[in-house]
Amino acid sequence: MSPQPLVPIGRTRVKLAVSGALTVGAVIAGLPAWTVGALALTSIAIPVAVLLAGGGPLLRELLLPVPRTPADSGLAHTPEESERLVT
Repeated sequence: MSPQPLVPIGRTRVKLAVSGALTVGAVIAGLPAWTVGALALTSIAIPVAVLLAGGGPLLRELLLPVPRTPADSGLAHTPEESERLVT
């Protein structure tokens, strides 16, 4: 039985991206060092938490997302459905 993450990895990836963007924005805006430090530590803590919760494979999935195939998007038809639609 493969362990399912408590929070979907896609949602965690978005939180990591937002945290990183906020850190960069704080540096550019010249916010105080403690603010930048807190945001940077949060950006570092997210991958560490994923590593502790799910191990290396889950961390790899967080940092290196696998491209989805068109059939996974929900917009493509199966071959049987395409055959029915054409006829």
